[in-house]
Amino acid sequence: MKLKVALSLVLASVSVASAAATPIVVHRDPGCGCCAQWAAQVRKQFGRQVTIIDDRQRSSFQRTQGVPSGLSSCHTAIVDGMAFEGHVPITDMKRVLAQKPRGVRGLAVAGMPMGSPGMEVPGQHVDPYNVVAFGPGGQHVFARHGGR
Repeated sequence: MKLKVALSLVLASVSVASAAATPIVVHRDPGCGCCAQWAAQVRKQFGRQVTIIDDRQRSSFQRTQGVPSGLSSCHTAIVDGMAFEGHVPITDMKRVLAQKPRGVRGLAVAGMPMGSPGMEVPGQHVDPYNVVAFGPGGQHVFARHGGR
């Protein structure tokens, strides 16, 4: 019995370690600079390799990932099987990945709000914006950010 428990713990830790080592893939509109700035923040906060792909067919990729067209932005990232559209704050990404809410396929920040991760400009105000959860369970506001 103790051997079974020990083996289960080892296998669980291997699964967690392999998930943490999984590279993050970002499909972006070709040449978009703010995507690289956002990806650098993700790389630092997650401590993982981030691969950026210039994707001229990104709208097709977005559809396959279930990103609603009204939530479109300049890049789509896949992290641990979840889709993140646009300049989603890393704290929100980590929270949804930890919670894994039923019916949620990913998070999105529509457009490119000033002051969102990767869109920071010193001395500029931060636009208010919502992080929207999407998936089979529909869409709802997951978090609110910005404002004066």
